[in-house]
Amino acid sequence: MISTGALLHGPRERLLTYSSEQHPVALQLGGADPASLAACARFGADAGFDEVNLNVGCPSDRVQQARIGACLMLEPSLVAECVAAMRSAVDVPVTVKCRTGVDGDDDYDFLARFVDVVATHGCDTFIVHARKAILTGLSPAQNRTIPPLDWTRVGRLKADFPELTIVVNGGIESRDVVREQLRTVDGVMLGRAAYHNPWILTELEADMFGTTALFGRTAALERLLPYVGSEIGRGARLHDVARHLHGLFNGLPGARRYRRHLAEHSHRPGAGIDVLLEAASFVSEVVVEESESVCSSA
Repeated sequence: MISTGALLHGPRERLLTYSSEQHPVALQLGGADPASLAACARFGADAGFDEVNLNVGCPSDRVQQARIGACLMLEPSLVAECVAAMRSAVDVPVTVKCRTGVDGDDDYDFLARFVDVVATHGCDTFIVHARKAILTGLSPAQNRTIPPLDWTRVGRLKADFPELTIVVNGGIESRDVVREQLRTVDGVMLGRAAYHNPWILTELEADMFGTTALFGRTAALERLLPYVGSEIGRGARLHDVARHLHGLFNGLPGARRYRRHLAEHSHRPGAGIDVLLEAASFVSEVVVEESESVCSSA
């Protein structure tokens, strides 16, 4: 998420930089002023983003003070105005990511009213984190685990609004659960699951479309090396990039040693792609069928 203030007054070009190989890619905005959001949506569309998403689900104290994030669910008319302004500014899809509720306003009727109001102003896609947000007393990390999950509420939303695209998010950590959720909603958003084990996306593609991976994980890493090298050339440390690759080999023999090698060596001055290759050499790339769990201790 990038706040409208950061884009309007900060290093806009750097904030909107991404690799051309990432398409389709979405820009998520945090803000509450329709005019500012419209301007930032234009920045995103001009930069080539394929979607602009309004965050109405973040529970952190900082975003609450700026009147953005989950607290906006309490003002559905304002969210609707923001969506209408963004839609008028860009041709790419404008979507909304929200929670199932906020603090004491957490029954299904609250969620349905919110979606109904915002949908009437042109939003046809909602990504719903299937937990309510607790704005006082819990950290953002705790808000991702303590409020109970209620995937069924998101499925009910799809049943009541069949014309909308409803995507469920939150606590989905295995391929079995993804398949189960897709029986009742249009899509599943994986956040930390895909971050901790990006290969789950390849496995899901095989499950749903019968495709076969064209290359393995080591080859995938090798395809990333030019990108890693270019980022280092632009001034990034290897650690800045490699820390996002720690989960690439999860579930394979040697994955722990791979992660340890990166943790110990990627932050050192002058560390380059050779460190990545050294780390990958500890991994034995074999198929593991014992578990579909995303997070492995291997």
